Amino acid sequence: MLIHPQFDPVALQLGPVAIHWYGLMYLLAFLQVILLGRWCIKHRPWSGWTVNMLDDVLFYGVLGVIFGGRLGYVLFYKPADYLAHPLDILKLWEGGMSFHGGFLGVIIAMALFANRHKLRWLSVTDFIAPLVPLGLAAGRLGNFINGELWGRATDLPWGMIFPQAGDGIARHPSQLYQFAGEGLLLFAILWLYSSKPRPLGAVSGVFLIGYGSLRFLAEFAREPDSFLGLLDLGLSMGQWLSLPMIVAGAIMLRWAQRRP
Repeated sequence: MLIHPQFDPVALQLGPVAIHWYGLMYLLAFLQVILLGRWCIKHRPWSGWTVNMLDDVLFYGVLGVIFGGRLGYVLFYKPADYLAHPLDILKLWEGGMSFHGGFLGVIIAMALFANRHKLRWLSVTDFIAPLVPLGLAAGRLGNFINGELWGRATDLPWGMIFPQAGDGIARHPSQLYQFAGEGLLLFAILWLYSSKPRPLGAVSGVFLIGYGSLRFLAEFAREPDSFLGLLDLGLSMGQWLSLPMIVAGAIMLRWAQRRP
């Protein structure tokens, strides 16, 4: 049986300013988008992207992640609480971000970017999709460092006690499962698939199928949110939100492959 190391969530203290590990993970996520994006611009000329376009799309993406992630958490997970206390929506420092909300925020941001640059929306998402998984991996690593979003009870040898859970039960380190699945594995799949020209929308479709499927599976090991529990058919909110992604991805990939 393992015990969570209880890392200090503050990575660096500069006088009154505390720099948290989770914030550094967000910074790392955006930094790797810049580095990988520049590599793609140099080695995958068929994309037609420039460094200036990459810098611009990152700005749009950051806004989409922050606003979409926060509003998604508010609407998907605690609508009644935030309706009663709307000003709490602004308290980002108290936590509460949703991947699926952030995903929708990025989709809208990419549409605005595509419109500004007179590009096809799917050509933008096809370029961005392979750059996303390592950022997701960084986020899950941040969850593990904070000892949050732990897994369900398990008697497997790598079961881990998370003191923050307050029950002394060995649990799946589900943050690390998601780090490996939605992060590293999905990155490998998308990076290889996008290594040569693909039909418009195909890479985006593979991302939707891949993330949705891997997140759906990981949720079986992740403890449901205490204020929600399991929903219809014994599925979690994360699983219900992932199903439309899988369906949309399959439709998009089929459409892309059948285009002349």
